[in-house]
Amino acid sequence: MSGEPFDTGTRDPDVSVASTLDDDLVRALYAEHAGPLLGYVLRLTGGDRHRAEDVVQETMLRAWRHPEAAQPAHGSLRPWLITVARNIVIDNARARKARPTEVGEPSPATAAVHDDLEAIVLAQDIAEAIGTLSPTHREVLIETYYRGKSVAEAAATLRVPPGTVKSRTYYALRALKLAIEERGLTP
Repeated sequence: MSGEPFDTGTRDPDVSVASTLDDDLVRALYAEHAGPLLGYVLRLTGGDRHRAEDVVQETMLRAWRHPEAAQPAHGSLRPWLITVARNIVIDNARARKARPTEVGEPSPATAAVHDDLEAIVLAQDIAEAIGTLSPTHREVLIETYYRGKSVAEAAATLRVPPGTVKSRTYYALRALKLAIEERGLTP
């Protein structure tokens, strides 16, 4: 077995070269565009990863069905893929509004509470990540990001040169990114 999904391990000897090229084209298309497309669709679906993955899969299927969209004369394929994905999300939202709420489907009020709870948990996780920073890194982030001070204002408040504020901010953000990634908070 080749390890591919749905591969039975046997191949029809009459499979055409075009079929193999289609497979290679779809793989290349997916490798190049699926990641950015998933990020875009995640924003459109409010972070619902399962719905977003379904939309990306449907978008790739439509690209495979319409190879003319991938012709070099049309330029980059990504704008076409983004348009198709956006239309799929819109169509799905309209279809959900057109049918009655299913049993077990959260009501809008329940969804709002769930979103608020997720925001609170995320804020707490980020606060814990900030707590792992050194005191100097924490101070500079609080002054520049939370209090919105310029580099010069933060330098005056912290009584350090502006260059020190810049370098501490750079290294603080790197450390914060690592702390956030360790908590699995990045998509």
